[in-house]
Amino acid sequence: MFSKEESRLLRQEFWTSFGKSFPRKWLLYNTKIKGLSFKFHFDTKSALIALDLEDDLENRINCWEKLVALKSILHNDFLPDAIYEETYYLDNGKEISRIYLPLDKKVSIHNKNTWQQVMEFFNTHMLLFEAFFVEYKDFIKG
Repeated sequence: MFSKEESRLLRQEFWTSFGKSFPRKWLLYNTKIKGLSFKFHFDTKSALIALDLEDDLENRINCWEKLVALKSILHNDFLPDAIYEETYYLDNGKEISRIYLPLDKKVSIHNKNTWQQVMEFFNTHMLLFEAFFVEYKDFIKG
């Protein structure tokens, strides 16, 4: 068991190490589409990449319909196992729409032995997710 401070330091060490191992400017919040952002998530139980829609309901629905229209392209050409959830609840109870891809392995940010496979998963799959987005950004934004 780790103290809060030990856990915080491990998280900081992971993200610093990831940035040094895979130095790249990720899109994340810089999508130029209001409410749409990419996320990396890694905790003591799981790791995943996600595209989150957190805007007001009308804009979220509009953007979500476009992403659903692109679902077969995302699955066939980029991320075959991406999961679409129109209604997804964050830990804080906030409702969003999310497309995500979990790493299907037992990993923990507290276990340094799993870090390399998580970093490689993040790098490989977020590159594909961003490539999909860049290619279809105008359609999603429109």
